Amino acid sequence: MNTRIAISDLFTRDEITELTTKSDLHGGWAVFSTWAVIGGTFATVAGFWEYLPNWGKLLLCIAALIILAGRQLALAIIMHDASHQSLFKTKWLNDTLTDWLCARPIWNDLHKYRAHHLRHHSKTSTMDDPDLSLVTGFPTTKKSLMRKFIRDLSGVTGFKFAVGRVLMDVEKMEWTVSNDRRWIYQEGRRWFDYPKTFLKNSGGAIVTNAALFSALWASGHPKLYALWVLAYLTPFPLFLRVRSMAEHAGMETSHSALTNTRTTKAGYIARALVAPIHVNFHKEHHLMATVPYFKLPKMHQMLRDKGHVDEAPTYWQVLNELSNQAE
Repeated sequence: MNTRIAISDLFTRDEITELTTKSDLHGGWAVFSTWAVIGGTFATVAGFWEYLPNWGKLLLCIAALIILAGRQLALAIIMHDASHQSLFKTKWLNDTLTDWLCARPIWNDLHKYRAHHLRHHSKTSTMDDPDLSLVTGFPTTKKSLMRKFIRDLSGVTGFKFAVGRVLMDVEKMEWTVSNDRRWIYQEGRRWFDYPKTFLKNSGGAIVTNAALFSALWASGHPKLYALWVLAYLTPFPLFLRVRSMAEHAGMETSHSALTNTRTTKAGYIARALVAPIHVNFHKEHHLMATVPYFKLPKMHQMLRDKGHVDEAPTYWQVLNELSNQAE
């Protein structure tokens, strides 16, 4: 098993200092631009709806679902960066603002996610990695991968996730973002403990989604909230799956981020859907998780110039590599 590499072997002290300098401005732009696209998507659907024939409305809804799911993933990635204290320089902006504007609207919790995710970084690709179940079973066949994608787009994966999140928020199951189920001992709990616990844990998601629904209601288009829910249950799980596959599936079991993590080349479409906020530079992120998102491309180029990493594959190349087993 490869040993964990020392970051001082890759960069000088001055380079590390420059790469890890955080910015409230860039953090704010990540949050603002993501919500601007979400708001613009709702506004576009509302503005064109009455002028389109039925087939045009269907195409508009499909496009909106894809865009909204991509921005839901962006909110998740912003939360991910905040969990490493790398999004904002100011702690309140990083921990509180990001939790309420990014984590809660997608039924998540920054502080719970941080505890879970830091274990993933310390145990990447090992049997103790809490996210291991997300990337096991690869490479697989193209038919198997297509079945996974169909479950995602049909809402099966999203429904299972929603049920799992309810079980976690009533504290029948341990909190996780993976597919593992660890049940919590329930003896002594009374029936009213469950709704009370659910409101305690899901209150933030309820409040922020109520605020989003209220904003749409005030604009005269409350039905558009259904697009937010449908995006969360259908394309969003697919985008999450592709992102997870690209980052760690099919990589070596080792202690080195140079071999257990993958960086993927992302064009405009990939960045809009499965690789927002430069999350595709995942090898760089695992090498030094305190580097803010806007400096990851520079870090990647520095590693290329020093000969530590090769040219990254595209998402299509990764998907093809991970589904190349014979039937």
